[in-house]
Amino acid sequence: MATPLSHLQRRPPLVRQAIKIRRRRVRDLQDPPAHSAQEIEPPSHHLSPEEGAAGDSRGDPAVSQRALLYEEALYTVLHRLGQPEPSHVREASELLSYLQEAFHMPPDEHQQMLQRVQKLEKPIFCLKATVKQAKGILGKDVSGFSDPYCLLGIEQGVSVQAGSPGSRRRQKAVVRHTIPEEQTHRTQVVEQTLNPVWEETFILEFEDISSSSFHLDMWDMDTVESVRQKLGELTDLHGLRRIFKEARKDKGQDDFLGNVVVRLQDLRCREDHWYPLEPCTETYPDRGRCHLQFQLIHKRRAPAASRSQPSYAVHLLLLQQLVSHEVTQHQAGSTSWDGSLSPHAATILFLHATQKDLSDFHQSMAQWLAYSRLYQSLEFPSSCLLHPITSIEYQWIQGRLKGEQLEELAASFSSLLAYGLSLIRKFRSVFPLSVADSPARLQSLLRVLVQMCKMKAFGELRPDSAPLPRLVAQTLKTGTAEWFHLKQQHHQPMVQGLLEAGKALLGLVQDVVGDLLQCRHTWNKIFQNTLKVDLFSMAFAELQWLVAKRVQDHTAAVAGSPVSPEMGESLFQLYVSLKELYQLRPDPTDRDGVLALDGFHRWFQPAIPSWLQKTYSVALARVQRAVQMDELVPLGELTKHSTSAVDLSTCFAQISRTARQLDWPDPEEAFMITVKFVEDTCRLALVYCSLIKARARELSASQKDQGQAANMLCVVVNDMEQLRLVIGKLPAQLAWEALEQRVGAVLEQGQLQNTLHAQLQGALAGLSHEIRTGVRTLARQLEVGIATHIQKLVGVKESVLPEDAILPLMKFLEVKLCYMNTNLVQENFSSLLTLLWTHTLTVLIEAAASQRSCPLASSRLKVALQNLEICFYAEGCGLPPAALHTDDFQALQRDLELQAASSRELIRKYFCSRIQRQAETTTEELGAVTVKASYRASEQKLRVELLSASSLLPLDSNGSSDPFVQLTLEPRHEFPELAPRETQKHKKDLHPLFDETFEFLVPAEPCLKDGACLLLTVLDHDTLGADDLEGEAFLPLRSVPGLTGTEEPGEVPQTRLPLTYPALNRDPILQLLESRKGDREAQVFVRLRRQRARQASQHAPRPGQ
Repeated sequence: MATPLSHLQRRPPLVRQAIKIRRRRVRDLQDPPAHSAQEIEPPSHHLSPEEGAAGDSRGDPAVSQRALLYEEALYTVLHRLGQPEPSHVREASELLSYLQEAFHMPPDEHQQMLQRVQKLEKPIFCLKATVKQAKGILGKDVSGFSDPYCLLGIEQGVSVQAGSPGSRRRQKAVVRHTIPEEQTHRTQVVEQTLNPVWEETFILEFEDISSSSFHLDMWDMDTVESVRQKLGELTDLHGLRRIFKEARKDKGQDDFLGNVVVRLQDLRCREDHWYPLEPCTETYPDRGRCHLQFQLIHKRRAPAASRSQPSYAVHLLLLQQLVSHEVTQHQAGSTSWDGSLSPHAATILFLHATQKDLSDFHQSMAQWLAYSRLYQSLEFPSSCLLHPITSIEYQWIQGRLKGEQLEELAASFSSLLAYGLSLIRKFRSVFPLSVADSPARLQSLLRVLVQMCKMKAFGELRPDSAPLPRLVAQTLKTGTAEWFHLKQQHHQPMVQGLLEAGKALLGLVQDVVGDLLQCRHTWNKIFQNTLKVDLFSMAFAELQWLVAKRVQDHTAAVAGSPVSPEMGESLFQLYVSLKELYQLRPDPTDRDGVLALDGFHRWFQPAIPSWLQKTYSVALARVQRAVQMDELVPLGELTKHSTSAVDLSTCFAQISRTARQLDWPDPEEAFMITVKFVEDTCRLALVYCSLIKARARELSASQKDQGQAANMLCVVVNDMEQLRLVIGKLPAQLAWEALEQRVGAVLEQGQLQNTLHAQLQGALAGLSHEIRTGVRTLARQLEVGIATHIQKLVGVKESVLPEDAILPLMKFLEVKLCYMNTNLVQENFSSLLTLLWTHTLTVLIEAAASQRSCPLASSRLKVALQNLEICFYAEGCGLPPAALHTDDFQALQRDLELQAASSRELIRKYFCSRIQRQAETTTEELGAVTVKASYRASEQKLRVELLSASSLLPLDSNGSSDPFVQLTLEPRHEFPELAPRETQKHKKDLHPLFDETFEFLVPAEPCLKDGACLLLTVLDHDTLGADDLEGEAFLPLRSVPGLTGTEEPGEVPQTRLPLTYPALNRDPILQLLESRKGDREAQVFVRLRRQRARQASQHAPRPGQ
């Protein structure tokens, strides 16, 4: 195999010379000549229209510079090469019009310049071809690999249309047969590979792009080797066939691997493609691919700028001019430039960079210098600087730039850093929050500065630069102080005086608070996330010191004179704003040392009395004005108090708000201030009660309608109730719990409870008394009507039913209570109902007492009580059952239940009570009787077996008794045909054994009624006088076996009944029956029961009933 040195030795002299020229040209492209971009001073912004109008002033350097640059741009457009990019402008006329507009050229001057440029000498057109690599080529050597190299050049003067019959034959022609040897270029030989990499660049000149084609032939270098050497490289039979094939050809003849033919007119200015290698024959159609890069460039450009200045410097000036025009155009249209060039500008800059063969690095360098300069004079997004920063950082190689270029880049770094810091120092005005995108713009600027300071180029060119966070922090601190002094000048009063100075200082503090809030909520996140700089803590530390100094001076000046109300108000507002500022302080862990504002409340201590007095005076005046303007009309259906109550609630809310704003830090003084606030609030409440009652009397005096006066009284009561509710919220509004915790270590045990709560309870008690008085007044107006209707109810004719008799009363209550419910709040309406219910019960009790002997009247009162209960309950919207069912109500209900009953019903109730009493009696102090009772339904017979009596009282003088038992079925009106029965009389026997049977013919129906019973009266027979009463026993008939079932009773059990005495003059039923003088049946029953009671009272011992 041949060595690389032998390859060079075998090349023809002309080919070796072309390789040397090519290598020198490539080095020149990589390291352009050292020309300073400052040979022509670059403008900081685009040329103005006024400069354009003075285009004929040859002595003006700016005009001359503009003309040279305009000539360069026109020349670039006129000598455009290649197919346009998809996003570029195709028509040259459009590009020329755009240049005329961008350079502000008048039409006549534009035509002159265009004609002059058209007459300039054309450039030398060149194709910059880079052979990158190939893949999958044929293996021609015995080893299965090849030693590939490429021959390339441009064939000129042959115009072949794409797809014509001769096109294919031309593509099969090899370079050495079509292009002269002196115009042929050759790559290095890459040994033993099927995927060679060259990365070699060649400059190929041509004259006419339409008749020129690029040709590349790829060959396998073949050297003379012995058969033994080839057999040593043999690996398979395929390699053996290659040995025989080589034996037939000439020694040293290279093998053809394929070629590429490209028409130049089909290329864009820049191309980067993989091209298939075309074969000479169809033997091996797939011969691999070759990666080629093309760029159509100029040499020997005629414009003066190209001849006198470096390409990089000219491109920088053109870029500045076009970008400044783009920004100006957007500003004229009231829109902001987003960093995207228009298609016209992008096309011109792309053509110029390509034709001048500027590297990507130098283009990025120019873009950075242009944008960084223009950013300092024109308004466009700083994010446009990020792309050139990234590009320079990616392509940066130390020593790549010359000294002048390094100085220019370093100056751009310093200039942009200084300009950026100046914007950061004034960020409050440069990036106002009133503009929506200000935070994003500031964040973008910080990111640009961060990325710039991280660049390797920045580190090499600015090694002594301080860290960016430190620079930004120092700048922010300086800018914050400057902003404060500007604000102080802005608030400087026109008239000198303490009051005006206080107002100015208040405005300054409020501006500081607003700025700190913006810093904390918006700006701090930006600086913290981007630079780890705590803007808020730094700004607070700086501003609080500046504010504290001025506030302290002001309060010291005020302390020397009495505090007027106006000055007190000014000081209070200043205190509140300063308190808001102090509450913004960072956590102690985020700040160093004490603050100048610590203990600032002591500066305002002399003004506290004036603040408290002003608060009370303002509230009192507002209350007086509100009552005077109040017409005592409800605000609405749901809001039943008047306007003054609303104003009073607002006054109390303002007092509470003032207390919260004050929030005095010293615990003991804070307690005294709270006591004063509570005292003033309670005093205002009582003053309001007096004023609102006086207002009601004043308005009522002019009203002839009593209904209107009642309306006003309802409103007054509602206003007081609303006031009571508001006063009850004072502990929460003034934060008593928090105050109690704060003063716990200062005050004595229970002092807060005895002071604040005592004041509050006193005020609430006074309000409750006023409310009760008002409600009582309303109740009196209704009580008269209720009493009148109840009296009329009693006197209604007997023919009127009770339900009809109570209608006037119920209608009266319905109208009045609905009226009161409409005009009173729920609390006061409930109080009114309670008073009315109590009064109504009293009237009913009196009426019932007067009508005890009249069942009809009592029946009406009973129905009235039932309906009144329903009315006052109002389906749960009125009084609750617990409030309705008082002791008086229950007693009245029982009395009316009795009074409304008939005499027979009362007699039945009497026996029901005796049966109940019999069931409850368990002792046998009077003795007992034993009976057996049963009922035979088939015979309708009640069978009673009186067995015995025992433990009877000795009622005779001989110490014994002569007992017998009287049996009656009660009530008598239920069993009118059954006469009483008696047993035999037993002489001197306290334990008689009767053993007698009695049968009563009686149907079952009356026996099952309530009160039906068998009365067993045990008597002591007396020969000379009336029989004495031993006791009574009551057996309920419904408990007798056989009455409740259809079957005949079997074995009947014995029943032992203790004897009882009737009550003496204490039974209400007997008293009620006794009052019915005209009822003979009632009188007979009462006489009998009274007789039994007298008989019982004559004997001792008295039982404990």
